[in-house]
Amino acid sequence: MPMNLFDNPLAPRRALPQKTRQIKGWVRELYDLSDDAVVAVSEIACRDEGCPDVETVIGIMRPGQKIVSLRVHKALGDVVREDLPLSAM
Repeated sequence: MPMNLFDNPLAPRRALPQKTRQIKGWVRELYDLSDDAVVAVSEIACRDEGCPDVETVIGIMRPGQKIVSLRVHKALGDVVREDLPLSAM
């Protein structure tokens, strides 16, 4: 019998494409990213002590530079612009 989402609490959640696009837009605007920068947004299970069950991880990839990772200790659907750090870059 195959497992379903309710059997595995660490299974990926349903995608939220509109919210993901919104977060990417906030990141691009807040950090003044050029068009060649790639912004990735994912919701993952968080296993760190004191962390909620899920967190949103934002990766900023710019040519020739190290990847910058931002972690928001909220589910993707709950992230608001004010959750993004002002000085991450």
